[in-house]
Parts: sequence; C-alpha cells; structure tokens
Amino acid sequence: MGFGAPHIGIGGFVILLILSLVFHRNLFTLFLGNSAPDRPVATSPASDAAEGTEVQFVSFVLDDVQGTWQNLLPAQGRKQYRHAKLVLFRDSMESACGQAETATGPFYCPGDEKVYLDLGFFDELKSRFGAPGEFAQAYVIAHEIGHHVQKLLGIEGKVQRLRESNPAEANPLSVRLELQADCFAGVWAKSTEQRNIIDQSDVEAGLRAAAAVGDDRLQKMATGHVRPESFTHGSSQQRTQWFQSGLNAGQMSACDTFASPR
Repeated sequence: MGFGAPHIGIGGFVILLILSLVFHRNLFTLFLGNSAPDRPVATSPASDAAEGTEVQFVSFVLDDVQGTWQNLLPAQGRKQYRHAKLVLFRDSMESACGQAETATGPFYCPGDEKVYLDLGFFDELKSRFGAPGEFAQAYVIAHEIGHHVQKLLGIEGKVQRLRESNPAEANPLSVRLELQADCFAGVWAKSTEQRNIIDQSDVEAGLRAAAAVGDDRLQKMATGHVRPESFTHGSSQQRTQWFQSGLNAGQMSACDTFASPR
C-alpha cells in the first residue's frame, strides 16, 4: 500500500484487515496512532474482504491527499486546510446536495464538505472505461478533494454565483471548475512523484483515468454523438492536459483554468 500508508508489511496488513472485519472496527487506526478530532473518516457497508481492502486503500489515499494539501494550501494558497470527509456507499445515499446514486458517479458536496463515492465505480472505471490500476483510482479521489480545495479558496462559491447570474455560461464555467480540480489532482501527483511513491506507469494510469471520463468520450459511448456545447467537465484532451499541467509544475499557480483562453 503506497500513497502515504504505513509500512507494516503485507502480512501485518492482512492480519489487521481480517481482525477489522471480524470485530467490525477499523483497527488500522490503532496502528496509525492518535488522530485529530476532525480527522476524516470513511464509512461503508463493507461486508467482505475484497471490499474491505478497497475501503482501506481509499482511506490511505484520502489521508495522503489531504496531508499533502495541509502543507501545500498554506504555502501556496495562503489558506489553512480543513479536512473533508469521505462517504463510501453502494447504490444510493442522501447528501446535503441531494441523492447520491451510482449513476451520478463520484462527487464533492460543498454543502457538507464530503466526497461521495460509490464502491462500484472503481469496477466500472476499469471494466467499462478502460482505466485500471490503483493510481487511476487515486486520481479520482484527488480530483474530488481538488473541489474541496476550491471550496476553501472561495473559488467554488464564486463560480456558483456566476453560474446563477449568467445561466448561458453555466456549462463553460463548470468545465473550468472541473479542469482546475484535475490540475489540483496533478499537483498532488507531483508530490507523490517527488516522494518516489509513483513511477511512469502510475502517471500513465492517471492520464488514462482523466481521458476515460472526458465529456466527449462519455457522450460518444452513450449516444454515438458529441455535443461540445453541453460539456460540463471538459474533453478527454482537456482533462489530461490540465492533470499533466499540475503534475509538471507541482504548483497551484499552474491551475488557473479561468484565465486560460476559451
């Protein structure tokens, strides 16, 4: 387990995982030590070993992404980082932003500062969208935490007000917001590269994941047609480009999608 996970060895990991499932308690927290009261938690109806392993992986990635932003945001954005929480679910769940469902995909809700992720999405990312690998999954989590960073910077609120006052620009503004979250995911990826956690194959997995969820590719898969005017997240090329920008620079200043030409 990379991405900031403690080096307990595979044997120790398996033992802790089995005991956690048996006693219905996250025993990894005992190994990780004391946590702050507002430390993010992952909740899930996990009931089997495979799902439990996935929950632990997601938790470790979340911890690393947020630990990175806890250092980066004050240094580069002059804001203190406040931890988001992650909610893992199956099928559907209520959120402050409405019903979270499998069909909606992962999303960040600024109303309760939580990331909602259906556990089945990673299977779909691999089987349907052709983006396998742990780092492809990590990219998704980092992208959603990128939205949390936007909330803390006041970007999300400003964009929402602009969308409401100018509905004709709602979709283009949404695209810029999403592409910036992709770039912020790349900034985090740069930190993992600097710590020798990832290699080129991991970077390629992240790029495949960004391309896999481009609006043009999703529309082509669903209807056979592409309608750029209806894009809300950006094309595959745009998403990989901005993820790569963050990865190359490792700086938030490289992620000003709102200043980029249309």
